[in-house]
Amino acid sequence: MNKNLVLVLIYSLFISVNSFSQEETKTDSLPEEVKVSKRLVNDSLLTKKKRINPLAPSKAAFYSALLPGLGQVYNKRYWKVPLVYALLGTGVFSYIQNDKLYDRFRVAFKRRQAGFFDDEFYDPQNNLPIPHFELDVLQNQQERYQRDRDLWLVVSIAFYAVNVIDANVDAHLKQFNVDDDLTLDFNPYFNLDPITNNPNYGMALTIKF
Repeated sequence: MNKNLVLVLIYSLFISVNSFSQEETKTDSLPEEVKVSKRLVNDSLLTKKKRINPLAPSKAAFYSALLPGLGQVYNKRYWKVPLVYALLGTGVFSYIQNDKLYDRFRVAFKRRQAGFFDDEFYDPQNNLPIPHFELDVLQNQQERYQRDRDLWLVVSIAFYAVNVIDANVDAHLKQFNVDDDLTLDFNPYFNLDPITNNPNYGMALTIKF
């Protein structure tokens, strides 16, 4: 029983070694040009696989969150950096301007309510408010610039979020398969029914990948 098992193992080992040697002989017998082309194909396939980095979108988003525009630089979309800073700069500048105006009208409104008439919107010579800047006007202007300031704060945060999302989506799209091997085409279709002998015409969708 043990002898039979040993013989079977030896026979199997002999067959595997023989087939392996035959495979090596076939490979060695190939022309050098074919070997080189095979190596080039394998290298190109490995290169294509290496290009896909699943962490690239997360890195781009993190860089843009850390410093606006840095994710676009990581994606090599340098032309987007001025746009990012133009949008964020507009939002921040408008927020600061409206906040300054809000503070001016708030201070004048508070002092006018307290009985002091020395604010910048009061005429000390005539002891009258500057035209169009009475107490109710000061209150309305204060509320208006407060609303505008808060609105520009929301807009600035939205611009910042768009900067992060753009970097993430752009990194995803850069790794999308757009090789020449991926094609979509429509071809005319013709088939003859073997039973009725009637022709069938149509269009065939061909996907190559």
